[in-house]
Amino acid sequence: MASDAAHVIAVDLGAESGRVVSVRYGGGALQMEEIHRFPNIPVFAGGTLYWDALRLWHEIRSGVEMALPGAAGIGIDSWGVDWALLDRDGKLLSNPVHYRDSRTDGMFAWVFERVPRRKLFEHTGIQFMQINGVYQLASLVRDDSPLLDCAQTLLGVGDLFNYFLTGNRVCEFTLATTQQTYNPRLNDWDVEILTALGIPASIFPQVVPPGTRIGQYNGVPVLAPAVHDTGSAVVAVPTVDQDYAYISSGTWSLMGMEVPEPVINDAAYEANLTNEGGVDGTYRLLKNVMGLWLVQQSRAVWRAAGSDHDYETLARMCVQAEPFRSLIDPDDASFLPPGDMPARIREFCERTQQPVPQTVGEVMRAIYESLALKYRLTLDKLCSLTGRRVERIHIVGGGSRSALLSQMTADACNRVVLAGPVEATALGNAIVQLIALGEFESVANAREMLSRTAITARYEPRDTDAWERAYERFKTIVTTD
Repeated sequence: MASDAAHVIAVDLGAESGRVVSVRYGGGALQMEEIHRFPNIPVFAGGTLYWDALRLWHEIRSGVEMALPGAAGIGIDSWGVDWALLDRDGKLLSNPVHYRDSRTDGMFAWVFERVPRRKLFEHTGIQFMQINGVYQLASLVRDDSPLLDCAQTLLGVGDLFNYFLTGNRVCEFTLATTQQTYNPRLNDWDVEILTALGIPASIFPQVVPPGTRIGQYNGVPVLAPAVHDTGSAVVAVPTVDQDYAYISSGTWSLMGMEVPEPVINDAAYEANLTNEGGVDGTYRLLKNVMGLWLVQQSRAVWRAAGSDHDYETLARMCVQAEPFRSLIDPDDASFLPPGDMPARIREFCERTQQPVPQTVGEVMRAIYESLALKYRLTLDKLCSLTGRRVERIHIVGGGSRSALLSQMTADACNRVVLAGPVEATALGNAIVQLIALGEFESVANAREMLSRTAITARYEPRDTDAWERAYERFKTIVTTD
């Protein structure tokens, strides 16, 4: 079925870094080689937080050129919700603005005055987060920005780099659904919603499914994987059945289930769950949890103060701290912007009349335990909504390296946790390319191979009574859905 030389290039763009990976399929397994890694450093200028898109393009092209010899395909995945605008000549109008920029502050109220909250969910099936593309676009209308007057095309971040590679302007399905402007019932952009908000529907290009050949770069096909990085990561869950939930763990934790069609009903609306596009017409019913962003920002604060703790040291400090002393809602609005996360955690604990964490270990314990308990809360909602039995949780992505958080997740959820593969996003990116090239028959075929070959760590639940008591307390301090 597979040739010994099947070789594709997976470009994986994350919130902290990007990398270009060569993935080969032969001998019944996938082999990966990291060709080029580069930082993704946002730039604050003129009161706005931007992504440095041109620097990212330079690094992508440099890495692709290094990996190009013998490649059968190139695929790019990126984070969702952000976008770029092109003018009538196809020129980039502005660097994409970062989803953590303050321009979306207060946009819920502005949007819901024009499109009722429930109607927006009924039309899109997407959870309410102020970072979503629709609120970013609506902020341009609110502020009477000239950008929309000059724009001819809107592209997601991964779509933008596909355009730079090929000259073709399309939006890939999994990425398009994250904007909260795509209607899964219509299988197209929702013109009614866009018109009500004053956003020109004409700037939204054709939506193409994962596996589409977008064009070519130096004679090599450019293939759309699941361009949304979570969509790619879910492809690489190493399983042969459906009795599981997944957590794609990194800067964000995205916890969910794969479903055959979007779940848009009262229960999903009340739970503030989301329906993001998947591969082969599936949807990812999930919830965004703030994730390791809390650790990353805390670590940056401690580093600036002269204490550069690595993740293993932070885990040791966490274990030494008193359990369940202080809990936080990881998705509290105060934790979204960059800044002094330990101070904000202390403020949250003061506000909720809990002991205030003072030491590094106490802060880390509050973060890790609270993340694990938020996963439990999310899992309960998913199981209640779908009626599906969950025997185990697959944690994939960079966060699966954390043995401590994986164990706490097993404990809090009272489920077996299988952690890995760490490189799930690049693997899933490559798998969709290899399916398009005929090297795999299907996602199920590739997952079966991964279930036999991927490196995973197993964590059994323990001390579940103590975690159950903590969970009951946690539910009283959760401030957001």
